[in-house]
Amino acid sequence: MYKAFLIKYAEIAIKGKNRYLFEDALVHNIAYQLKNVEGTFHVRKESGRIYVETEGEYDFDEAVSALQRVFGIVEICPVILTEDEGFDALVETVLKHIEVAYADKHFTFKVETRRARKNYPMTSMELSAALGEKILDAFPETKVDVHHPQVTINIEIRPLINVYSVRIPGPAGMPLGTAGKAMLLLSGGIDSPVAGYMISKRGVTIEATYFHAPPYTSERAKQKVVDLAKKIARYTGPIKLHVVNFTDIQLYIYEKCPHDELTIIMRRYMMKIAEHFAQENKCLGLITGESIGQVASQTMQSLAATNEVCTMPVYRPLIAMDKQDIVTIAEKIDTYETSILPYEDCCTIFVAKHPVTKPNIEYIKKSEQNLAEKIDELVKNAIDTTEVIMVDAE
Repeated sequence: MYKAFLIKYAEIAIKGKNRYLFEDALVHNIAYQLKNVEGTFHVRKESGRIYVETEGEYDFDEAVSALQRVFGIVEICPVILTEDEGFDALVETVLKHIEVAYADKHFTFKVETRRARKNYPMTSMELSAALGEKILDAFPETKVDVHHPQVTINIEIRPLINVYSVRIPGPAGMPLGTAGKAMLLLSGGIDSPVAGYMISKRGVTIEATYFHAPPYTSERAKQKVVDLAKKIARYTGPIKLHVVNFTDIQLYIYEKCPHDELTIIMRRYMMKIAEHFAQENKCLGLITGESIGQVASQTMQSLAATNEVCTMPVYRPLIAMDKQDIVTIAEKIDTYETSILPYEDCCTIFVAKHPVTKPNIEYIKKSEQNLAEKIDELVKNAIDTTEVIMVDAE
């Protein structure tokens, strides 16, 4: 029945003279997401509205699912677009819509009309009242409730008249690609994929760095991270994944530094290496999945110690979230089941039994002096031997 979708956005509408840039990005992203959906789709924008029009047969559920992965969309409204052929023709369209869309007609409703074309011969209130009367006549089991209706019949008077009553929520946020690029430190855990998703939701394109520690971490652990990147890429577009062999650096730190400081010092070198790739690829910041107090390396003092080695901003979208809040988002974006697979990453393999929770940066720097003989060479080798994988959505 539906040959088009009306796409609604929110924040984009307040972007002033730059609004068209965000609209164009949204149109591009919609077309990108729909390219693998069965059917032919045409995306166009028209004075504050974006439409997806279909041609021939298409998979409705698959199309909606794809649109729900496009950041910037607030609502997806399956819509009937009809020429203005007079009031009687509009009544016929509305009644047919209700007949097909609602098998059970025992519902309360209201009609809400907006006139983008002010030359339409009836006011919004007159048209809503007249249509409401026709609906009651045709379907006497329905009732009007203008305050808390179960169904709202929307009529928009535009170059084509829009008729719709279903509003499917989109992911909201800002169109991908409108806010620069950042580097995600991606592990095999629950948090970092969610952090990447949330930053991308604000329009940021992401790359990712993963620290691999063979033979202490298996190829299955690496594949787990690639699989997570594929799931994130359904929302973010293709991800350039840097796989860093971190084993020699970890073993050297393990040999030369106090064991209660292992996690902090390793994290500091991870941040340095990730920042190298971020700068090389013109990223504007780093992204981590850290949340205050979740583990020893995420206390305020520990975060300050890891931040100290960075020159670019570190974005932590989960910083004040409880674990259950993070898990809920992970389940929503389908990364949770992959994240809990029992393949450990390099952080968990070399974790100290009693890690320091309130590290002193000066003490940490003093311990790092023990690494002076070989650490620069090891870091250079890790960077030079990094594997780059282009990851697209599964």
